[in-house]
Amino acid sequence: MQGNTLRMAIRATASAMIVGVAGQASALELSAGDYTAELYGYARFNAVYDIDEEISLSTRSGSFEAINVGDAEGNEVSGHFSADAVQTRLGVRTTTPEGVKVVIEGDFRPGTLRLRHGYGEYKGVLLGQTWSNFGSFVGNTTTLDFDGLPGLAGFQARISQARYTTGPLSISLEEPATSFLAGTTTVDGKQSLPTFTARIEDSADGLSYSGAILAQQVEFDTGTEDDSVVGFAAFVAGQMALTDTLTVQGTVSYTDGANAYLYRSGEEFGAEDAYIDGSGDLESIAGYGGSLGVGMDLGGGRSANIGYGIVTVDWDDAEDDGLAVADKSETNQAVMANYLWTPAKNVMMGVEYAYLMRENVSGDDGDANRIMFSGQYNF
Repeated sequence: MQGNTLRMAIRATASAMIVGVAGQASALELSAGDYTAELYGYARFNAVYDIDEEISLSTRSGSFEAINVGDAEGNEVSGHFSADAVQTRLGVRTTTPEGVKVVIEGDFRPGTLRLRHGYGEYKGVLLGQTWSNFGSFVGNTTTLDFDGLPGLAGFQARISQARYTTGPLSISLEEPATSFLAGTTTVDGKQSLPTFTARIEDSADGLSYSGAILAQQVEFDTGTEDDSVVGFAAFVAGQMALTDTLTVQGTVSYTDGANAYLYRSGEEFGAEDAYIDGSGDLESIAGYGGSLGVGMDLGGGRSANIGYGIVTVDWDDAEDDGLAVADKSETNQAVMANYLWTPAKNVMMGVEYAYLMRENVSGDDGDANRIMFSGQYNF
C-alpha cells in the first residue's frame, strides 16, 4: 500500500512540475508514509572564448591535451567561441522507513545521459557508484571550469565501490583504474584485486581537513609474460577560514604506480601507472601535485576565487630505459580566477579567466588563455 501511495505522490508531483513547481527555491520533496524522496538538479549553460587556440572539452572545460606545444604552438588559429548545456543534471534521493538511502543521479556530458551516482547506503555501508573514497572536496577552490584545477585531492571522479564509514573514518574496496606503457603502446592491466583506500575527513573550529591513502596491485599478464608491483598514493587537503569572508585552501598529493589518482596528470586526467621495460619487468611511475587557492565572500550574493594547481609526472626512468616518452605531458599547470553572482536564490552567474600550461618530457611547452561564462538554475 505504501508503494502505491508513493507512486501516486510522484505522479502528482511530476504533473505539478509541468506547470512550474520546478521553479521553487529548493529540491522537490515527496513523502508517503515513512518514505521520503527528493528530486533535485539544475540547468547549466557554459560558454567559452578560447583566446589563443581551441582547447574546449564538453562542458567547455579546458583540455591540456589540446594545447599545442613546440613548433605547433605558432600554427594555432586564435579566437574560438563555443557553448553547451550538457552539464545539466538531474537526480533522485530516497530514504526508506528502515533508513536505507538510495541515490540515482545523471547528467548529459558529453552529450548523452550518463550515470554519475547510483548507490544504496545503510548504517554506514555503501554499495554502488559514487565519488571515490580516495578523494575530497575540502581543499578545492571553486571554479566554473567543470574539471577544475590540476593537483586536486585524489580521484575527483565517481567509481564503483564497497565502502564503510564510521565517524570521520571511511574505508573502501574500489574498481581498479590502471594502465601501462609498453614501448609506444598503452596496455590495459590485469585486475585481480580491488583497490583499497582509507580516508579521514573532519573539521574543528575554522579548519576542515582530509587525508587518505591508497594501495593497489598493478599487474599485467599477456599469456607469455607477466609481472606486478604495488602502487600507492596519498593526499592531504585542508581549508582554513581566516575571517568570516576569507578562506584559504589547498591540497598536496603523491602517487607511485597509481597516477590515475593524480588529478589531471598526463595528457588529461591520469598518466600511466607503470611501464614495461626491455626485460619485461614492470616499473612504477611516480608523480606529485598540489593546489592552492583563496575564496572571498564579497557580500550581496557575490564572491570571488583565485586558484593555482600543478601536477608533475616523473618519466626519467622510462626515458632512461629507452621508451618513447618525449611527447608525454610531464607538467600541467593552471591558474583560474572567477567572479560569481547570485542575483536570486538558486540562480548563479559567473565569469572566469583561466591560463593553462603544459610542458612535455622533451621540453616543448605551450599555453592557452580563455574566458568562460556560466549560468546555473537549481531546483
